[in-house]
Amino acid sequence: MELPPLTDAFILKRYKRFLADVELADGSVVTAHCPNTGKMTGCWQPGARAQLSHSNDPRRKLPWTLERVDMGAGWIGVNTHRVNGVVDEAIAQGRIEQLSGYRQQKREVTVVCGAEKSRLDLVLGEGPQADAYLEIKNVTLLLDSCLAFPDAVSERARKHLKLLTLLAAEGKRAVMVFAMNRPEGTCFSPADSVDPEYGEALRKAQLAGVEILALRMEHTPTGIVVSGVEPVKL
Repeated sequence: MELPPLTDAFILKRYKRFLADVELADGSVVTAHCPNTGKMTGCWQPGARAQLSHSNDPRRKLPWTLERVDMGAGWIGVNTHRVNGVVDEAIAQGRIEQLSGYRQQKREVTVVCGAEKSRLDLVLGEGPQADAYLEIKNVTLLLDSCLAFPDAVSERARKHLKLLTLLAAEGKRAVMVFAMNRPEGTCFSPADSVDPEYGEALRKAQLAGVEILALRMEHTPTGIVVSGVEPVKL
């Protein structure tokens, strides 16, 4: 997936969760929107290389958006909104074997199962298997040799996982996709040290039939692509 035109910068600080001060090449400092609800642990430090996108929408309070940061090993995708499009594109191009053959892709679908109701990132239909219900999470936390999720306690993430578990229990195809969005790490694992309830829920979800898929995000000079599938360690 191609990103908007990118501007080189250096990140100075991140604060109030959604704000980041960055220095542009001409030395000017701007405040950028940081579209990431997590702690971004290990994803920034003062002086780290960064890239921003710019919007000319007059309705936006902050025209700059923080897209990715380089901590020394390569780009880390910190804009959590990007991975859904990357995965969607890779499925459409048939580059994810586990999700290939579906002719219909619907994004941001409200799904109800039992007492649970939530919006899932992607629903696949008209394929070789049953319709597939996907939730996609951006993964940037590096713990030992694995990338881990979440990087902060997340009730919302547990809610999505509960819905997938209920869908699987009804015999539907439910898939939890973890987008590994930094170059380090050779596997995915739940971040039990951060949110042990999520780790427990993820293991229960797998036992209930939820498929767990870890996809490697590879950053190109102008975009992001899915480059492969990584092992999952629960």
